[in-house]
Amino acid sequence: MQILQIISSAQGAKSYSTQLSQGIIDKLLAAHPGSQVVVRNLAANPLPYLEEAHLQAYFTPAESRSAEQQAAVHHSDEAIAQVQGADVLVIGVPFYNFTVPASLKSWLDHLTRANLTFRYTPTGPEGLITGKKVYLAIASGGIYSAGPMQANDFAAPYLRWMLGFLGMTDVTVARAEGVKLPELQAQAVQKGIDSVTV
Repeated sequence: MQILQIISSAQGAKSYSTQLSQGIIDKLLAAHPGSQVVVRNLAANPLPYLEEAHLQAYFTPAESRSAEQQAAVHHSDEAIAQVQGADVLVIGVPFYNFTVPASLKSWLDHLTRANLTFRYTPTGPEGLITGKKVYLAIASGGIYSAGPMQANDFAAPYLRWMLGFLGMTDVTVARAEGVKLPELQAQAVQKGIDSVTV
């Protein structure tokens, strides 16, 4: 089994979302010995934000692209190939200002390519990245899975919708919640790991 780990936290080893995602991966490796893990660290090696050159390259047939356009499309092609080659994705998601980090949004922008990762049909859009299992390892300082702050969670709903748009509908959300609350901090990551069945 091929596992793709996406790291998007800028906190390095201190990151709760990375600790949670690693805990999920450890469970996957225990259940599926011999699996391989590919790590993509978006915080250390961010993808460029979409610019005019990228969009022009996406909508130019591959055989007609200039050298500049070929260079512009490289990051997107690489990101898509990594996802297509994976059986399982474990995405670390730190909760930054109620949503996902810009580096993770940029990765999704590079994944979203008409007629490559999704297509329009007479009955609506169809995702073309199928057969994947996705775990979202979300870490937040407060509690957003329920209660009065739930409506302010713009990370999990967005990611579920966006991944589903691309065809990845088998999504499990694990949370390390309350990492800034003294009474919850110590057990937050382990609670998130324990919530996952692989």
